[in-house]
Amino acid sequence: MKLVEKLDNDFKSALKNKDAEKLSIFRLVRSSIKNLEISKHGEASDEDVIEILQREIKQHKESIDANKTAKRKDEVNRLQAEVELLQPYLPEGISSDELKDVVECAIAEIQAVDVSDMGKVMGKVMPQVKGRTTGDEVNQMVRNLLQNNKN
Repeated sequence: MKLVEKLDNDFKSALKNKDAEKLSIFRLVRSSIKNLEISKHGEASDEDVIEILQREIKQHKESIDANKTAKRKDEVNRLQAEVELLQPYLPEGISSDELKDVVECAIAEIQAVDVSDMGKVMGKVMPQVKGRTTGDEVNQMVRNLLQNNKN
């Protein structure tokens, strides 16, 4: 079953159960998917949906941090519940060791020697780990390994 279909089924289930909290986040995600499909003039792929979910989760986490600073515990709890609701739709994350192996292979393949080769390494690694980790994590791992190669 495609991810869009799974989200739609879960949305319908939440609608039948009158679960307002789930409906809110499902509507937000479905709206983003529909907007993408309109701009793309076609159906959203699972990769597109994963990208949308990751973006929503990232935005929610930023909002959680801001609300923690503002001491708005009720809003923090609501946002955390929404993140927990969306998380199962993402593919299983990549472990730090797996990511390190992928980055090391890319560095060896490209023969990168320092941080100036970072773009080449990132370009090689990102398609392999897309949907399983964030660009920030990959960036940090690549930077660390390239700086350690230099030493």
